[in-house]
Order: sequence, then C-alpha cells, then structure tokens
Amino acid sequence: MKIVDWPPKGRRAVIITSLLAISILGVVVLDSWLFTCGFDTCPRPHDIQTYKPDEGGRIIDRNGIVMGRLETVRRVNVPLSFVPVFVRQAFIATEDRRFYQHNGVDLKGFFRALASNLHAGHTVQGFSTITMQVARNTFAYRRYKARSIPQKLLELRISRLLEQSLTKDQILELYFNAIYMGNGVYGVEAASRDLFGKSVNRVNITEAAMLAALPKGPSVYTPRRNPKRAIARRNLVLSLMAEQKYISPERLPGLQAQQLHIARNEWRPIDPNDSYALDAVRTIADSVLKNSNNDIVDITVYTTLDARAQAAADRAVRRRAAAIQSEAYRRGVIQGAMIAIDPRNGDLRAITGGRVYERGNFNRALSAHRQPGSAFKPFVYAAAMEAGYTPASEVDDEPVDVIQPRADGRGRGTVWSPKNYNDEYNGRITFRRALIKSANAATVKVSQVVGLPRIIARAHSNGIVSDIPALPSIALGAIEVTPIELVTAYAPFANGGFKVRPRLVRRIETSDAQVVWTSDNTPLERVMDPRDSYQVTSMLQSVVNYGTGRPVRDYGVKGLVAGKTGTTNNGTDVWFVGYTPTVIAAFWFGFDNPAPIAPNASGGVLASPAWAEWYTTSWREMPGPNAWAPPAGMSMRVIDAQTGYLANEYCPIRQQDYFKPGTEPTTPCPVHGPDYEEGDNGDSSLPPNWPDQRTWEKDIGKKISKALGKIFHF
Repeated sequence: MKIVDWPPKGRRAVIITSLLAISILGVVVLDSWLFTCGFDTCPRPHDIQTYKPDEGGRIIDRNGIVMGRLETVRRVNVPLSFVPVFVRQAFIATEDRRFYQHNGVDLKGFFRALASNLHAGHTVQGFSTITMQVARNTFAYRRYKARSIPQKLLELRISRLLEQSLTKDQILELYFNAIYMGNGVYGVEAASRDLFGKSVNRVNITEAAMLAALPKGPSVYTPRRNPKRAIARRNLVLSLMAEQKYISPERLPGLQAQQLHIARNEWRPIDPNDSYALDAVRTIADSVLKNSNNDIVDITVYTTLDARAQAAADRAVRRRAAAIQSEAYRRGVIQGAMIAIDPRNGDLRAITGGRVYERGNFNRALSAHRQPGSAFKPFVYAAAMEAGYTPASEVDDEPVDVIQPRADGRGRGTVWSPKNYNDEYNGRITFRRALIKSANAATVKVSQVVGLPRIIARAHSNGIVSDIPALPSIALGAIEVTPIELVTAYAPFANGGFKVRPRLVRRIETSDAQVVWTSDNTPLERVMDPRDSYQVTSMLQSVVNYGTGRPVRDYGVKGLVAGKTGTTNNGTDVWFVGYTPTVIAAFWFGFDNPAPIAPNASGGVLASPAWAEWYTTSWREMPGPNAWAPPAGMSMRVIDAQTGYLANEYCPIRQQDYFKPGTEPTTPCPVHGPDYEEGDNGDSSLPPNWPDQRTWEKDIGKKISKALGKIFHF
C-alpha cells in the first residue's frame, strides 16, 4: 500500500510560511497596539506628572474663574505626606507587598496568582499591582470591558509609562487619591471622613486597616452595610501587616479585638459657592452629555456667567428678601429671583432662582411665571413709538373706563376702571412723564390708541414667549412671564433694536481640551427701528433719574442707567428691571403663592435697592463713549419738558430731545409766556432740576443758575 505524503512538501512550506507571516504580523499589530495604547494616544510624561484626580468636572466663568463642580464627587486630594506611614503600610501589605521592588508588573505575584487560580479551578487571587490599579483608575479608566484582555494589556502598558514618569511615592500618592473606596467615595481622605468623621491623618491603626480592606470589594466590605464582613476583612489586613512586620505579633490579638466605631452621618462635600446658576449649567451639561461617552468628571464647562456678578446677585436677593420679610404682614417666606443678561449678545451673567439655594430646587428666575405689572409698560410705549408717536406726545392722565370683551367673544363684558397709584392723576402729560410716573390711566389710553395687537406683536418680537391675551389689562402687565423672558425682551431697548437669544454655556471640553459641544453666538436679528429703541431707552432713563426708579440713584448708582419698576395689584409682585449698555438685570420679590406683600408695596421701594446693591458691588464693565447716542437721521429739538411743545424763552424747564423726521414738534409752547408764574399750569410733577438726557452726567457737581434754558444738576 502506497503512503501519500499530505500535504505535499511544497504546499506544506507555503502553509508554514503563511502561519509564520501571520504570527509576525500579529506580533507587529499587537506591539503597535500596545505602543499606541490601543491605537489611541498614550499619556505623555507631562500629562502623567501633572495629573490630578478630578473632584467632579469644573464649571468656569467667562473670566476663567472656577465657579464650582459639575458633579459632586466625594473626593479630597491630599499629598502623600498627609497620609500616616501605618496607613501606607496597611495598603501595601494588602494590595501590593512588593510595590517598592517591582517596576509596575509583579511577575512573582503573577505566577503566584496563576498557581493559586489553577489549583482552585477558578479565580481566587488577582495580580494587579498598585501601579496597575492607578492605571486602571486614571488613564485606562473604562477604555475596555472590565477584566477583559484588552483592558489588562492596556493597564500593563500604562503601568510601565507611570513607572517611567513618576517616583514610587508619587504613584502611591496618586493611588491614595484615585482609588474607589465604596459608597460613592474616592480616595483615602474622603473615605476616612465618610467612615470615621475625621481626616486620614488622625486615624489609628485599626481604622487604617479598615480603609485598606475596602479596595478589594468596596460594596462587600463596607462597615455600614456589612459590619461582620468588614471586621473580618479588617482583621485579615492586620494579620497581613503582622506578616510583613509592620506591627508586632504581640499587638495583633489586641488590635483585632477592638470594636469598629463608624460615624453616624455620611460625609458629603459642601460647596459654599453652589448656586441656582450652576444647577442650570448642570442641566445643560447633562442634556448634552447623556448620549456621550465622556465621563462627567472629565468635563470642563465654560459658561457665560460672571463669578463676581453671580455672588453679588445671590447676596442681594438673600439680603433684600430678608428685609422685605420684616415688613410683610403675612406669614410665609418672601422669595426672590434675579437674572442678568448681556444685551449685546444674550450671554447670561447671573442667575439667582430663590432666596436660599438648595440643589435641584425650583429656579424662579428661569421658570416662575409671574405678572410683571408696570415693568410691561415699556412695550406699550415701544409700540407707540413704532406707530409714529414720540416721547413728547401728549395723553390725558384721567380716570378711564374700559369695556372688557366677554370670554366667549360675544357682546360687551364688564367695565374695567384702572386707577393710578393713590388715585393721583396728572391731567394732560407727555408720554415721557406718563412713564416716569408709571401712570396707569395714561398708559391704558395709549394702549387703546395704539392697539392691543401692535403691543402684543411688539412684546413677542422683542422676546416674550409666553401667551399674551388680547385684553386691555395687558397694558398694565396683567399677564404672566418669567424673569428670563423679561430681560431678554428688554435687550432690543438697550442694544439698538436687536433681539438676542439667551446663552449660558459657551462650550464643553474633555480633560485633554477636546471640544465636546459648543454654542456659538447666533447672528442678532433686528426687531426694532433703532430710533424707536433710542426713544424708549431715553424715557426709561428718565424713569431712573426722576421717577419710580429714582431709588437706584439714591443708592449711589451713577452713569447711563435705564429701567422700570413693576408692581402688581395689591402689591403681590414687585420688580425692578434696570439696564445699561452692557447689562440688563431684573429683580423680583414675592410669595410663591401669590399674596399681597405689605401695605403700599412697590417695585421702586422694595426691589430697586437690590438692583442698586448688585450693580454697585459687582458690575465693572462700563459702556463705550458713544453708548446710547442718538441714531443717525434723528432731529434734535429743545422742548418744554412739561408740555412737549417747542420751548420758548419763558419755559422754566427745557430739554433736548431727539425725533424721527416728520415727528418733531412744530408748535411753540402755548402754556408759558411773559405773564407765566410758577404753578400757573398746576403742574408740580416734574423735579425742579431736569437735565438734558444726554448730558446730565457731565453736569454733576456744577451749580447751574436758574436762568431759563439751562441744564440743571439733579
């Protein structure tokens, strides 16, 4: 019988050569994989030497200041010198007895573990060194499935890099700060505070052994959940310390017999700078990262917030709410909210959602729908400017009755008779003075002439997103809006007519500066004629200088400021929305369950002081030299401040005002003449020293004569 040689010699050579080539290729690929840390980027020596375990993602303000943590990570990094020697010995005896002898991989430990596992028939002993555990908890964290071959190989590779870049003590320090200790706690310092209520530098030997017992099974050996297992594991650690001669055999029985005393309360880090603003940032970050592979502890969030402005906002709301509380005649907690936005781009600078911050609480600045009261009136007058009226246009401030439409739209409804504050009426006054005095009757009459649809359209175009019913009462702010809506809708007044979109987060980056998400400024949309915007701001400057917003000046605020107070029926809500060319800020105070605050409560008295405190203590960004200058194409006229007509030589209070072409007053003042005496027209509503709206700042400190036509220092 003939024996056939299979495979033939030639084919056998090809197979052997192919297998050899595949083997060589596999070795090359594996070596390349290891060299590049899994075809990724290996940490550089500088990265390793500067690495610090994160204490929970950072939140950065617009100036690079760390405002807080994205997530509360229960970790406190400490230097190795802070960790007692016997604590180090307990961990080394338990986790890696040859730590100071090997170079990151303990071959003796590997073969010892291999023999034990083969003898038992399953895994009973691991071979991870302290260096490998550091790699696993830092640069190799969750790269592959736990205990998988790729993960172990990556840990081995990074362990070698750690040994090449750090000293043994530096690796041990990193280990003590990075290791997970159970119960959501990382590192020996946080674990000591959590279990024993004290820092790691104050623990005794038995407590040190308990700490060293945890890394093997943090949830299994936690003394709060499994005290018997915890003590057994602790005693094993003490035995290992005795074997390594870290403690004498004579002391061992006494140490093992000691009871374990655990702190009653868990330790949780408290951030005194935490705020509603940071909660809002966390919400955005969570939304962005929920489908991302990035761990939140590796993330840095760059925000639009201003740390100084935020701290001052929290303080102003807290202090002012407490002051209002002392005047309130109703039991209950006075709440407050504040929000500030940059009118130039929509960047949010501060958010305070309540009087006292608690993580996850309702954020009133972003979500509370409250009536703005008179703070809505600027939209009425903005619609009037759009319709061709001017600040010098006149209206009768007298009692008015308005028939409300029925809910079903059929026929006439009830008669609504809005009243002025304290039932005081001013007769025929200019639009500017009507806004200065926050005259309800005059504003309702303006709204009836301009038309509710135009007012609603103006408010929505500016940025109000809440529904606005077509009812006469909306002229006095009988609608519900959020504070963020209100400041957003005021932005076109402050920036020359552009609508902004609020922005809180600029970008999110990983620890190696890779951009995860970014939010670029969207192009601004023009929604107002810049001339209308200028006229509204001019009138609101007068509100601050002479009207219901005057307390802002009394509290020391200087410079270009415009604003409007807001008070709802029976003093249920009080507001002040003030702005400059660089910031708009709104303060609100009231009860969560709407109820009158106090007798004669008003936004000017109760809310504007908070704005003044915040602005004077925190805001440093001054406007440019041409801020709020009259837009091109407007005509200047010198008018009588009382009547709105062209001023003559007999008018006691004259001012410069700017008009769109074709809307300028053409009639000389018919009220003041040679025989005029002060008080003849029965008007004492204007201050006796009414300056030019554009030049009042330049006249501070100067004594102006009483000659007619001069600008007076207020």
